[in-house]
Amino acid sequence: MIELKGIITMINGPVLKAMGMTGFKMREMVMVGDKKLIGEVIALEGDQGTIQVYEETEGLRSGEKIISTGRPLSLKLGPGLIGNIFDGIERPLLEINRISEGFIPEGIGLLSLNNEKKWEVHITVNENDVLEGGQCFATVQETSLIAHKILVPSGISGKVKEKKPDGVYNIEEIVLVIEDQDGNNHELKLSHEWPVRTPRPVKERLPISTLLVTGQRILDMFFPVAKGGTAAIPGGFGTGKTMTQHQLAKRSDADIIVYIGCGERGNEMTEVLEDFPKLIDPKTGKSIMERTILIANTSNMPVAAREASIYTGITIAEYFRDMGYHVAIMADSTSRWAEALREISGRLEEMPAEEGYPAYLPSRLAEFYERAGFIKTLNQEEASITIIGAVSPAGGDFSEPVTENTKRYVNAFLALDKKLAYARHYPAINWLNSYSGYVKMLGNWYAENVNPDVVDLRAKMVKILHEEDKLQEIVQLVGEDVLPDDQRLVLEISKVLRIGFLQQNAFHTEDTFVPLKKQYEMLKCIELLYDEGYIAIKKGIPISKVKDDYLFSEVTKMKYTVSNEDLSKIKEIRESIMVYYETLIKEYS
Repeated sequence: MIELKGIITMINGPVLKAMGMTGFKMREMVMVGDKKLIGEVIALEGDQGTIQVYEETEGLRSGEKIISTGRPLSLKLGPGLIGNIFDGIERPLLEINRISEGFIPEGIGLLSLNNEKKWEVHITVNENDVLEGGQCFATVQETSLIAHKILVPSGISGKVKEKKPDGVYNIEEIVLVIEDQDGNNHELKLSHEWPVRTPRPVKERLPISTLLVTGQRILDMFFPVAKGGTAAIPGGFGTGKTMTQHQLAKRSDADIIVYIGCGERGNEMTEVLEDFPKLIDPKTGKSIMERTILIANTSNMPVAAREASIYTGITIAEYFRDMGYHVAIMADSTSRWAEALREISGRLEEMPAEEGYPAYLPSRLAEFYERAGFIKTLNQEEASITIIGAVSPAGGDFSEPVTENTKRYVNAFLALDKKLAYARHYPAINWLNSYSGYVKMLGNWYAENVNPDVVDLRAKMVKILHEEDKLQEIVQLVGEDVLPDDQRLVLEISKVLRIGFLQQNAFHTEDTFVPLKKQYEMLKCIELLYDEGYIAIKKGIPISKVKDDYLFSEVTKMKYTVSNEDLSKIKEIRESIMVYYETLIKEYS
């Protein structure tokens, strides 16, 4: 292949212009300058080309060469991904830190997975077997939790001509040779490359029908996120976006977590990098890093690499999805990614749209969120990618373009509220502004796995909360005493709901993760308290008697006092409620 070269004519931060670019392709990865910085062709016009560079361009000069690689920006996919920490273009940060402590040096190249590390490989096919793209031909036990399935790359099919015996190999050794119908041989390794901007193929997209169990009551019961679904967590500074995503990463029942720190502050990413390796997965008792991949692209890293980090994360997620795993992506935050788009767009002198963002912001957001889904893999297995993106609107203004456009493409909108956060109500998800489009879709799942009346029970509780919001306007004007007793009961039950159910303590052993059965029983207990109290009020009993402080306190505290393993205490509380109101009604009858 002829080596194509261009000449740099203009440098504007991470954006370069070059001449002599006639033979180059759009989205091709290139090596820039004497240091061989990594870049990508983003525009071509005649002999002129525009390149965005994924490394710092300080010290680069006009006249230096642009060298073609002949391939798009791609990731190396294979054993060694899990438990690793990468930058926005899949360079391992721990390895880079060993080479150059503290900072990523320019021109270090496209390091990725460790080519020297040996893996214990079990070949699962035999000679003369006929294989198609997406089928598993070998397995590597990458961690004690995850068996890494080595797949035939998409587009390759044929008969197994040669195979290596089970043994120890690195990711660059050929372990299988497939002969296709035309007699061509395809040598397969433990790894392969995939372009980051190209979605990986699937056999079929399936309807969404399974809950992503998080153990967070406000999500699982009020605003559920489905496996294969999309969710946004918008909120201003200090409202708990990162902590909410940490809880979901630690506690959700996804098989694999991909956490993308996209343009976040360095100290926040440091916390993630320090905390995650110490965390124990509650389901398995192992380190959570045994099923987690971290992508760290902090706010002081090159802005173009921030734009690429989202695609790096989703491509890695698709790779594990194709093995038949349920993957959850935490993108923190898509606002910083959109700011990178805006900066690069400004340097390209493109016509700005709303608030300076490029006109293609909605389509880029759609491209990202549409790569979620519940699917059937090429290997006929069910798998999913769930995308949960944090959004950081400036000043907490949800009408700004990133939040508004994200709202169009996600089915669960978990709006964080500054007032709730400052009142120490966590998770600070506002039950009036949030919504989930998955409630009806998951109706059958709730009926089979929890109880048939979950959806109706949720609707009843949400109605009480909305009614309380309307009543609070009257209370603030003229006080609570003017309200009839049935409406005062709504206020009291709403308080129990807010403090006893929607508020959850991430640092309490019983409350940090709550099984679905306990969530349901807690909500039924609150419903019983409301129903029995309402009956008593309709019989003319005053609210001062209906609202028994001890009883209401017991219901509010049951999140702490009732063990997750033994729910008999809830049964006792229910019996106390029945006895109290029966006795009260007899007294007044």
